[in-house]
Amino acid sequence: MISSFAFFGALETGFIFALVALGIFISFRILDFPDLTVDGSFPLGAAVAASTIVAGLHPLLATLLACIAGSIAGVITALLNVKLKILHLLASILTMIALYSINLRIMSGPNQALLGVETLLTPLDNLVIAGTEIPYYIAYPIAFGVLALVVLGLLVAFLKTELGLAMRATGSNSRMAKANGVNTSAMIILGMAISNALVALAGALFAQSQGSADVTMGVGVIVIGLASVIGGEALLSTRTILLWALACVVGSILYRIVIAFALNGEVLGLQAQDLNLITAVLVTLAIVAPTLKSNMKSKLNGVR
Repeated sequence: MISSFAFFGALETGFIFALVALGIFISFRILDFPDLTVDGSFPLGAAVAASTIVAGLHPLLATLLACIAGSIAGVITALLNVKLKILHLLASILTMIALYSINLRIMSGPNQALLGVETLLTPLDNLVIAGTEIPYYIAYPIAFGVLALVVLGLLVAFLKTELGLAMRATGSNSRMAKANGVNTSAMIILGMAISNALVALAGALFAQSQGSADVTMGVGVIVIGLASVIGGEALLSTRTILLWALACVVGSILYRIVIAFALNGEVLGLQAQDLNLITAVLVTLAIVAPTLKSNMKSKLNGVR
């Protein structure tokens, strides 16, 4: 078993990375656009937020600025693809590589500490509700959970609008969408902007939660996001857009809880350096789970 502190910490990180999962949901599932930009836009959001907060900008404005920076990164990837006709995967890799140097420039070094400065989470450090003091390790996941649900609701509402339906049509069948008058290039640019804005928002919040931003903090973010998306899809129904998006959030939370149990449990004897191994195993299980489930149903029906 894990301690309550570790459990709430897993919830906190799970809700933050739920924003990453929702961003990847837009690019991979809605637009069918394999996007590795997120490995660069996540630390970009962290770098912009941390640097501007240290420079004296209000934390809320710094976080919004991080979202804008992330959206610009997504737009650049989309433009490389739709305007210069560079393969989407290669276009995202090029942007991701460029962002590494840009992040170093923004922070004037490999990292930026946030110790001793006010962040969005500072008011939660001494939160008192109805005369009861709420510990920060409980207040943080509650705040991030509310934010994740709000973003989920706004995203689902957007995807049900005429513009959102055009974006979904672009990902499902771009030729048919174009034949029906949809500007598919604009939909890809808009979708990639929203996707990476959400990822950058997660990076900004993660930096404020951890107390620092680091240029390497984006390594493996795409794998974590995919694990959340695929894992959630394996557990929940994806019949409606709401359930599909909710599956991403649930998958992110469960992924972090499983990681916490694996690393803190004494039975398996795993350590922090085994994180990537655990992630690879979880993603593999999530991918093959639907096939195994289908095969099992077929065998049961055959027996009957």
